[in-house]
Amino acid sequence: MVQELIKDVSIKTKANVFFGGKCISHAVTLSDGTKKSVGVILSATLTFNTEAPEIMECVAGACSYKLAGSNDWKTSNPGESFHIAGNSSFDIKVDSEYHYICHFG
Repeated sequence: MVQELIKDVSIKTKANVFFGGKCISHAVTLSDGTKKSVGVILSATLTFNTEAPEIMECVAGACSYKLAGSNDWKTSNPGESFHIAGNSSFDIKVDSEYHYICHFG
């Protein structure tokens, strides 16, 4: 099920802008201290590095992704997610727009 609303949060109003505007997100902190980001990736092929483990949850659009150490591209559609290990990386390909929630930790 696609998450459309996150309740009881604090949002940083200044956006995080990466890759020349191809990825824009806002940091979100839940009332229990859990941190997430909510954003969109526009048409591009990008590589992200992780510090902590992450879960990328697709809320609209779609992407293809490849985890570090893999040669296989997989697809993520609305309602689906993929896990990335900490201290790792992943490649992501977006043809149009990919709207996501990134869950940290």
